[in-house]
Amino acid sequence: MNKGLIGTILLAVMLTACSSKPMKDAPAPVEEKAPAAAASAPVAEAPAATAAAPESELAYNPLKDPNNILSQRSIYFDFDKDEVKAEFRPLIEAHASYLNQNAGASVVLQGHADEIGTREYNLALGQRRSVSVKKVMNLLGVQDRQIETVSYGEEKATGTDATSRQKDRRVDIIYQGE
Repeated sequence: MNKGLIGTILLAVMLTACSSKPMKDAPAPVEEKAPAAAASAPVAEAPAATAAAPESELAYNPLKDPNNILSQRSIYFDFDKDEVKAEFRPLIEAHASYLNQNAGASVVLQGHADEIGTREYNLALGQRRSVSVKKVMNLLGVQDRQIETVSYGEEKATGTDATSRQKDRRVDIIYQGE
């Protein structure tokens, strides 16, 4: 119980100390595309301008930018543990901030385990891991309706060596409709 209190205090201190900046989209050259369409057919000007806007919005997606923390989607755990390690808090905070800024976005938190232990135990462990990440996101303001948890247990385990087992002890953040 003492660890839980310390963890809660640590999270509160981290949230107080951290401030997030709103993410900015890359500038879009919408004006450059519209005149070309207008020169050939004035009627097509409105659709061309409308079509250019979604393309420019898709051109920069922070979830797919490899230089953005949001492109990282896995939270790793120690053997037989479901506590979120401090080193993964900034990653979870970044995803929580994105979800808070994009109310229509939602995620599935997929819990995984290595093949050590029974299938039933590993399913339960994977679920506890995904719920741990969800709890942190909830504390950061993400709504329950934006988060689904699921466990694959050992079903997607990649191997039996130590490196593979470490990679199998994780929760993956999967955005719906991506």
